[in-house]
Amino acid sequence: MTAENPLHDADAYLDDDLGEADIVEWYEARPVTVSTAVATGSVIGAFALGVLTAVGALALLGYMDD
Repeated sequence: MTAENPLHDADAYLDDDLGEADIVEWYEARPVTVSTAVATGSVIGAFALGVLTAVGALALLGYMDD
């Protein structure tokens, strides 16, 4: 398709062809599974990151207060 002829393939999209459309089958995605060790590690890591952020914020507030 070029700027001179934007409707070059318009004949390929006629409404008459809808009766011959292909059937699409949708499949349900598999559930995501992780091991217990990975799940535990991510929870502990998130908690540690939260504690580190809280301690850093408190230290910054204490530094700014002086």
